[in-house]
This record gives sequence, structure tokens and C-alpha cells, in this order.
Amino acid sequence: IQDHFHLDAVYLNMTYRHLSRFIPSISSYVLSRRLLTTSSLRLASVTDQAVDPRLVAERVEEETDVVIVGAGPAGLSAAIRLKQLANSEGKEIRVVVIEKASELGAHTLSGAVIEPRALNELIPDWKDQNAPLNQPALKDSLRLLTEKSSYPLPHLSQMSNKGNYITSLNNFVKWLGKQAEDADVEIYPGFAASEVLYNDDGSVCGIATNDMGLDKNFKPKDNFERGMKFKAKVTLLAEGCHGSLTKTLMRKFNLRENRQPQTYGIGIKEVWEIVPEKRIPGLVFHSVGYPLDFKTYGGGFMYHMEDNIVQIGFVVALDYQNPHLSPYKEFQKYKLHPYIKKFLEGGKCIAYGARALNEGGYQSIPKLVFPGGALIGCTAGFMNVPKIKGTHTAMKSGMLAAEAAYDAIISNKSESGPVTLTAYEKSIEDSWVYKELYKVRNIRPSFSNPLGLWGGLIYSGLDMMFLKGRIPWTFKHHLDYASLKPAKECKPIEYPKPDGVISFDLLESVSRSGTNHAENQPVHLRVRDKTIPVERNLKIFGGPESRFCPAGVYEFVDDETNPSEKRLQINSQNCVHCKTCDIKDVSQNIDWVTPEGGDGPKYTLT
Repeated sequence: IQDHFHLDAVYLNMTYRHLSRFIPSISSYVLSRRLLTTSSLRLASVTDQAVDPRLVAERVEEETDVVIVGAGPAGLSAAIRLKQLANSEGKEIRVVVIEKASELGAHTLSGAVIEPRALNELIPDWKDQNAPLNQPALKDSLRLLTEKSSYPLPHLSQMSNKGNYITSLNNFVKWLGKQAEDADVEIYPGFAASEVLYNDDGSVCGIATNDMGLDKNFKPKDNFERGMKFKAKVTLLAEGCHGSLTKTLMRKFNLRENRQPQTYGIGIKEVWEIVPEKRIPGLVFHSVGYPLDFKTYGGGFMYHMEDNIVQIGFVVALDYQNPHLSPYKEFQKYKLHPYIKKFLEGGKCIAYGARALNEGGYQSIPKLVFPGGALIGCTAGFMNVPKIKGTHTAMKSGMLAAEAAYDAIISNKSESGPVTLTAYEKSIEDSWVYKELYKVRNIRPSFSNPLGLWGGLIYSGLDMMFLKGRIPWTFKHHLDYASLKPAKECKPIEYPKPDGVISFDLLESVSRSGTNHAENQPVHLRVRDKTIPVERNLKIFGGPESRFCPAGVYEFVDDETNPSEKRLQINSQNCVHCKTCDIKDVSQNIDWVTPEGGDGPKYTLT
């Protein structure tokens, strides 16, 4: 194990939790009992070293009925619904929400145009409760961009935003959190759930937060604090797209069996304050085409909010083939298009962020239930790609999981241990969420054809206008990371230098995300084999990690110990938690794990 994972002797002194991040396929139970005791590892000289007693001290343990990981729309909706059901019947149910961001909404980023369908069901009087949905969507626009021009495209009914609202999802989550707290939900921001807890029978019985105050070598600092255990009858994972704990459960319980692989996009966004004369109240604008080539799926968006605020962004599907492509630079290039630039001139960029998003839709939804809990929201993947929306479906999934959890807990109140939410899978299959996603299941994969954009537009138009999903076939997806071609087979892409007015240098943009990580802590971007980035990724694929990251985390620099060679440098303090590296790395050699709670971006208005 030491040879294969290149673990230094000091790592043996880590808690088994930290080791399990490096060897995720081995259960923490095996690691804690076998790795530290088995003589066959031939590490006697290491095991003789004294283990810092703080690392093996008992963790504080809390008992709760339901623990929810992630205070986004899905997690908070589930928490609110649980309390609604309990309060209506005079029952006592303890609900705890764990959130890794320093405050609610700080890690939340989306377009965002919200369809209020689920919100109407959850909080019918949301207008009276001052929900921050102040700008109705009043005008839809879809255009095909070429290098110098733009052409209107038909805006199909499935993409209509009538009745929807343009908002900051960051602010919406803050408001939703207040509704949860008013319902007596316990919310703990600044705590990162880093480990799934299991019963002896293998069922999930809660989560543990990571230890705080470790240095980069996993040794306790003066401010060291042991993580906490939250034992629960039901554990709901609402981690968002490509959650780190969800990854471990996918493998352990084979939740992707007979499902298509998930496919993703990277969404990069800025918030601008524009001059008042250029604001078109309620405009919801989308585009396809330039600056992407016809084989690469993606497009731009621009939403005009109240107070002269414009949300502008660009999405690139992560199954792109050319390793020279930089999603960040495509976005900067997009803003220089004459049709887009005219809105931004004279304005000011005030915020920046990025996140991965699920694009697989219906056929990529995994098994949602595991012994002791369930997946909800974007960690499962309920985004409607043609609508370019996922908040309403995420919220509904959380509400349905809450109803199943409540019934299971109440019916098993006299029994101890976790429960299985068998009703959740069935209820969501019978809901409008599945009906909505099934109808558009072939739209996103239809763009993976020899004609690319043109073939996809033709098929999508026919499907949404006439077929409406009523066809006997379902298109398949492929693994995003496997789509990259060797660098020598692709044409290099030249990008314009940033002008500092409309387009910006990457690090200037990252500074607008407010991201921050304590430098002397374990790196949360784990490279399994340190030889692969140079020997394979750089030499064959041109080092795509230096371009697909929207925060400048990865760069190839001269190797001081070998001047003729390069090495991969990881600037983990820049990370905005988008998870793109974990998804797109061509060698699947990078694992994103949670840093210390409270670290990461501090988004505003996103």
C-alpha cells in the first residue's frame, strides 16, 4: 500500500478518516483495524512511533433523527418539510443541517432564474414572507452567435420563463435558511462533513465532520479540534453537484448500476452592475454558437435583475475534446462579442464564481436510496438542461425525501438504528420531476452527433415541438474525461489578452470570489499518483488541468530538483469548490475532498 499510494511514513499517524480519502475503496472499518495493525504491511519501524493522542481522542457525538449534508435549496427544503410534517402532527423530530460554507449561501452559485413550482408547494405564502424573488422574467431571447453577428432562434415553449423569477440563488438560500431556522431546524455552517459513518451491518448511521487545526502533514497544530459525529436514523446527502461523500456511497452501494454515467458542464459566472440605460428589466437571454466550435456543447446567458444588476455567464460541457480549450477564457472571449459587450460597457464587474453542473438528466439519475439515507438535489442530478434550471426539481426531491423520512421515522419510532426510505424512490418516480425530465431526456445527448451543434439544434427542435419525448428510444451518455483527445491531434486555441475592462485576468476574477483557505492545512485536492500529471497529462494531453480549472489552482512550473522537467503545482488556496478537476481529469487521478469548514468562496449576489 505504501508503495502504490506513495504514502510517507508520517501518514500512518493520521486518523483512519484521512487515510480513507486516499484509499476510498477500503472501508474505514478495515482501515482503522487492519491498516494500523497488520504486520504484513512491513512497516514496523513506523508503527513503533507514538501516535499523537489528540488524533485518536473520542469525538463528541450528537444523536439526531435526521442529518442533512448541505444547506442548499434541496437540503433546506427537506429540513423545512420535515418540520412542517412534525409540527402539523405534534411530533418531535430533531433535524440537523451541516454546511461547509462559513455562512448560508456563501458556496451557492447559479444563473439564476427560478421556477417557483416547488416553492409554491413548500411555502405558499412566500411573497408575504419576503422571499427575494423581486424581478419577474418578462422577456425571453435565444440567439445564435457568430464571430461578428447574432441571429434570433425560435424560443420553444419548454424554454419559456413566463411566471419565473430572476434572482440571486445566494440570497434565496439565505432566505430559505431563515425559514428553516424559524421552523426549529438546527443549521451549523462552517462545518465540513468529511466522513460517512456506518453501522456494523454496513448501513449508514450519520456523518462526521473533519478535524480542524491540522497542518499540511496532517499533524495537530495548537488550535487542533477533533471533528464531531452526528449519528442519525436518516442521512440525506444534499452536497450539490459531484459531492465528495456521494462519490463514496456511489461506489459502496453501487448506486449507478444500470444507469447512464453522469455528464457535466462547468458554469462560470460574473455579476455586473450596468448603467441604468442599458438594463432591460426581466430579460432572460441565452445564446449558442460563438465562441465555441460546432462540436462543443455549451452557451451563454445574461439575466437582467433589479437594481441594474446583470448576471452573465457561460457554460461549457465537460465532454469537450480539445485539451487546449479553456472554459474561463471562452467566457472572457464571449463577453467581447459585440452583442454582449454593448450591455457591459460602462458597467462594473462586482462578483465572480464557478461550479460544475449536472447535465445527464433522466437517464443519469442514480439509485436514490441506500440503507440509512438518500441522495437529494444536485448531488443526484435533477437539472432540466433545456430549461437550464434545477432549483425547482432539487427542492421537490428534498421535499419528497423528507416525507418518506418522516413516515419511516414515525413508524419505527420505538426502534433504534437507521431506516430505509423505500417510499422516496417511488414517490419521485411518480412526481412531476420525473415526468419533466423524461420528456426532455434526449435533448442534451442529441448534440453528441457528427454534426454537433447543427444536428443537435435540428433534433431538439423536432423533439420539443412535435415528439415531446414520446419516442421509444433513449440516447446514451459517455464519460466526460474519456472524451479528451491527445494534444497533437487538436488545434491550439488562441485567446485575446484581457483588456481589464470587459475581460479579465484569471487571478483578478478569482479575487472577486472571496475564496480563501488556510495555507498550512492538508491539501484538499489529492493527487493519487504524482508522476501521472507530467508523464501522461502534460506529455500526451498538454496539461489540460492548467486550463479547465476556473480558479488557477493547477499550473505546471519548472521542477527545481530537475531543471529540465516540469512539475504540477497545486494552488489550493485559489479553489472555488467547483469540482471540475475531479470530473475532467483525463487520468482520474485527482480527488476533491472537503477542506476545513468555513474555507472556500464567499459568494455574494451569485
